[in-house]
Amino acid sequence: MTKLIWAVIVLSSILVACSPHLSYLHREPSPLSTPVTTVSPFSQPPEYSDPLDTHAENADLPSWRELSGLDVDDEDSAVTTDEEAATLLSATVEQKPEQIEKAPMEIGEREKEISFDIPIVVNHRVEYFVDYFQNKHRKDFARWLKRSGKYIPMMKDILKEAGLPEDLVYLAMIESGFNPCAYSRRRASGPWQFIYGTGKKYGLVVNWWIDERRNPEKSTVAAARYLKDLYDQFSCWYLAAAGYNAGAGKISRAIRRYRTEDFWELARHRYLRRETKNYVPKMIAAALIAKEPEKYGFTDIEYDEPIRYDKVEITDATDLRVIAQCCDTDPKTIKTLNPELTRWCTPPNYAGYQIKMPLGTKEVFLENFSKLDPSERITFRRHQVRTGETLSHIARRYRTGTKPIMEVNRIRNPRHVRAGSYIIIPIPADRGPSPKTPEKRRSLAVAGVAEKKWDEESFQKVLYVVKKGDTLWKISRTYDLTIEDIKRWNRLRGNLIHPDDTLLLRIKKEQAS
Repeated sequence: MTKLIWAVIVLSSILVACSPHLSYLHREPSPLSTPVTTVSPFSQPPEYSDPLDTHAENADLPSWRELSGLDVDDEDSAVTTDEEAATLLSATVEQKPEQIEKAPMEIGEREKEISFDIPIVVNHRVEYFVDYFQNKHRKDFARWLKRSGKYIPMMKDILKEAGLPEDLVYLAMIESGFNPCAYSRRRASGPWQFIYGTGKKYGLVVNWWIDERRNPEKSTVAAARYLKDLYDQFSCWYLAAAGYNAGAGKISRAIRRYRTEDFWELARHRYLRRETKNYVPKMIAAALIAKEPEKYGFTDIEYDEPIRYDKVEITDATDLRVIAQCCDTDPKTIKTLNPELTRWCTPPNYAGYQIKMPLGTKEVFLENFSKLDPSERITFRRHQVRTGETLSHIARRYRTGTKPIMEVNRIRNPRHVRAGSYIIIPIPADRGPSPKTPEKRRSLAVAGVAEKKWDEESFQKVLYVVKKGDTLWKISRTYDLTIEDIKRWNRLRGNLIHPDDTLLLRIKKEQAS
């Protein structure tokens, strides 16, 4: 018992003697507990407190080396303060990789010489698509850059006029590569890839004759209106862009579900499709490369010339070949300038439609076009509906569609076509009824008929309505013509004609009077 009492007394004395040193050990911070701030690649490294700095406010305390048993005077066993701090900082980051910043990093000062008017965030998603466009998708992206020279100036002017960021033009780049005729699996069309419903909502006409989603100018105006509505709803260009891809309803539901308006946070969850998650990073990557193509290895791009054209209002359906002739160019040029035209002529019954033609040809066109007879602008057939005929039968016979026949004749219901009534069939000038159709003899031309040259001063064109009892032989004798001429002018293969049919004749002016 006496020995136990003496042991307690000795242990107590030892603890009292060592207590000052233990308190110092408790007050010294561990170098591995120093907080680490992730360094953005576009910013300066943050300042940190050096635990080995002898000039710090705790300099009166025993140093970490003294407490750890190191000889502070031994140069071989110690490193300099900067080297040691860097080693400790590196070790801390390596031991805790989860502390590395995964959130977006705002672009820094050294990138600001190239200006952007949309937010530019660089993260691993953006860097992936920068690399994708540089390597795997390089040929396609080079073609997009080449084509961008043709459309970007015009599109930026429209976006600027609408009060929107001009860099939104790169949405069209990732949507279609600035291809007016681009068409997706979801039936989206044009440089801004409008689906039918959205295009119609924003004023784009789509029918058998025309698809204004493919009109670079009008579709850009529609896209500007749509993007403005999306921004007014979400107050964020990233969410507006995502809504342009997925629809405003989808983005609104994602915001309600995850209770955040941060696009990057929404992209972490599974609700949005991968296409929508990648949409904004693609846009940013395309903008970064397009602003500085040489920096990303695109050094040999020959940009297309900016598109320039005159516009003229066409009040009725007109053959594109006639328009090309009137402005001294070729039909292919007219078709290229007007990719929205899906047929061989301008749309009928479209008030205010403007055709685009090469810059500087407007006056020549107006002068030549004013000299044309209306019948020379397009070719039609006049057809009398027979018992049992339907619009589909008639359309197949003339190798055209039912919709243009309905539009020209303003027929609402294709079943409401009465036998005995006359309808107009619009067809190209070089296309007649199907040669396999036996009833083609009843198809009589009223314009655009191939013919030999006639003396215009001596002869006059007239339309003759066939009367009961008329025959080609009788008509030819009456007007001093040949049956072969009458058949050629009207593209008749036989001699049978019917009352109320219309024939195109060329007769002497004294006979016409």
